[in-house]
Amino acid sequence: MIEIAKNNILHDIYKKGKFKRYFELILGILISSISFNLFCSPNDLVAGGVSGLSIIIDSVFKIDKSIFIGACNVILLIISYFLLGKEKTIHSALGSVLFPLFIKLTQNINDILNLDTSVLLLAVIFAGVLQGTGSGLVFKAGFSTGGTDIVNQIISKYCKISIGNAMYFSDGIIILLSGIVFGINKIMYAIILLYILSYVTDRVLLGISSSKAFYIITKHEKEIKEYIIKELHHSVTELNAEGAFKNKKETVLMCVLPTKEYYRLKEGINEIDEKAFFVVTDAYEVVGGA
Repeated sequence: MIEIAKNNILHDIYKKGKFKRYFELILGILISSISFNLFCSPNDLVAGGVSGLSIIIDSVFKIDKSIFIGACNVILLIISYFLLGKEKTIHSALGSVLFPLFIKLTQNINDILNLDTSVLLLAVIFAGVLQGTGSGLVFKAGFSTGGTDIVNQIISKYCKISIGNAMYFSDGIIILLSGIVFGINKIMYAIILLYILSYVTDRVLLGISSSKAFYIITKHEKEIKEYIIKELHHSVTELNAEGAFKNKKETVLMCVLPTKEYYRLKEGINEIDEKAFFVVTDAYEVVGGA
């Protein structure tokens, strides 16, 4: 019954805003394809993935990149169906087909825009921003472009490691191959590209944090609560907790407030109780509440 409920929830989620989701998918793939053909392919910039592998294969065996990506994606979709199941394969299928198609359609984009993309550092920065934006839009819409996303899920499932570690493994091998083919300098550029790409993808998915969440443990609960409520005009939630080391019952004060108020609360806590323990995290989305 629980499994059925989960499937129904996912089904309802994917039914909502279909037009917006498909628009974000197509726009994301288009942006990623343009970035690939405009910056990565001409400069042999490999940041992992099947698209990165296609640059290496094209350089060595002269196989068209879009054909290689499409062939790999079809093979991986078949493997995914048997190893990961129908549901996960369906959400990778559309992106797996559209991505190589858009790579083919935009392969002459540099002839139209006529940009000088030979300065590697600039190419890396713009490629990272554009690909991160494209990937973020695709993931935000609930899709994937297949490729090593499927490989990573398979590695994670059968080798019992996280998706993140699986990604480091698969992309790491591809980047090392690029260093062998194109030289060690390309690995350094690939690391910069990956960092920018990951950062921008997160920003597109999560947005810019406009709030901070404070978790506070203090012996001066009353004073800190009064300071937050009366001086900063924000609410506080009390959470019951137990320290694992001493098995001692404690109260954790939780407060979410705008980032611009971060300094006032942080310094206020230190002023009231300099021995207070508190953790501050980004709160990307705050919904509900009075």
